[in-house]
Amino acid sequence: MCIKALLQSLIAGVLLGGALIANAAPLTIEITQGVEEALPIAIVPFGVTGARKPPEDIAAIISADLSRTGRFGALAEKDMLAKPTEPGNVNFQNWRILAREALVLGNVQYLGADRYKISFWLFDVYKAKQILAFNVSGSQTDFRAAAHKISDIIYQELTGEPGAFSTRIAYVTKKRGAKEPFSLWMADADGHNEQNLLKSKYPIISPKWSPDGLKLAYSSLENAGEQRIYIQEWANGRRNEVSIDLKGLKGAPDWSPDGKKLAFTSVRHGNAEIYVINLANKRLRQVTRHWAIDTEPVWTPDGASIIFTSDRGGQPQLYKISVDGGRVTRLTFEGTENARADVSPDGKRIAMVHRDNGKYTIAVMELATGHLNVLTDGTLDESPSFAPNGSMVIYATTKGNLGQLAAVSVDGSVHQVLAYEDEVREPAWSPINNK
Repeated sequence: MCIKALLQSLIAGVLLGGALIANAAPLTIEITQGVEEALPIAIVPFGVTGARKPPEDIAAIISADLSRTGRFGALAEKDMLAKPTEPGNVNFQNWRILAREALVLGNVQYLGADRYKISFWLFDVYKAKQILAFNVSGSQTDFRAAAHKISDIIYQELTGEPGAFSTRIAYVTKKRGAKEPFSLWMADADGHNEQNLLKSKYPIISPKWSPDGLKLAYSSLENAGEQRIYIQEWANGRRNEVSIDLKGLKGAPDWSPDGKKLAFTSVRHGNAEIYVINLANKRLRQVTRHWAIDTEPVWTPDGASIIFTSDRGGQPQLYKISVDGGRVTRLTFEGTENARADVSPDGKRIAMVHRDNGKYTIAVMELATGHLNVLTDGTLDESPSFAPNGSMVIYATTKGNLGQLAAVSVDGSVHQVLAYEDEVREPAWSPINNK
């Protein structure tokens, strides 16, 4: 199916109308390709003090987080010559023998009343130097969150980039034969702590996180078969339809960077245009005015422009327009079609579905130069979403007849598969520092 047909399906609200199947099982992440020179690191099992054993192996969580990026090669515990838990007990020569460049060790102290204090240290092995020391506190229920926070700190110290281990992903599944087959899910970035946010008889389309990470906007056909936009608060389950004074189908919502507005597509008189609604006063503004299909709007990080998909040139391509309307600039020219854009957090790149030679792949384009890099080799890849640190892109793909999620680094060097028991689609990566 060409991208133009997919756009028409999206507007009609049936993009997820295929045979998607899902069970309440966590995502499992497998690295299928990493960088050739991953940083050799050792994360020593943390020491334990106090009357209660920690609920999780914190070193194992940190090791899994860092290894999952493909940029770190963590030493297996069985290969460690020693397992120090305090800085004064480190013999750097032991770790040089094992060709480790970085070393992490720590201690978990039970404080009582379900509280833990986690202390950890990061070392440069060859310089025999402590790089940082840090304390993180947490309860039994947020112990994994504390571990992810430590991973973020280590990742940023060693790479210079923010970590994204404390973030979440949203995705949509469908279970064949169920009374309410469609489900909206949320999980930690490592696939754990999955939560079902919504079950529905009707397709749930294009979920997007609010900038504060507290809400998801999406569209659904549940109102007498008419596609409308909803906002869901994941913490309390509160859910409301966005009241929009426009007749016809409404979909493909995207939050403004300040979280006060939504850009979306609406079909009036048979024509799809881009609109913006102020969520506080419901003031509505039409952004595009053209006979073509204009859909899939996404904001630029400065809030000044919207990038969208349009077939005004004959085939779907990406265009840019001011939020106030006016002149439209075409952005993509390579390949047969380009659609479903997502803008990197720094505004320097666009991820997209790229069609060439009959294959639908994920590509990333540098906005400053127009250089386009195809990152995947699938035949039906879709729905790209940048990690909040801009290092990875999560997307939906098809393996055999099975839909699944995958992720790729922006340079194409690291590939991951996010396996689910059955089929899963429509991924969206949350912002950093979500609550």
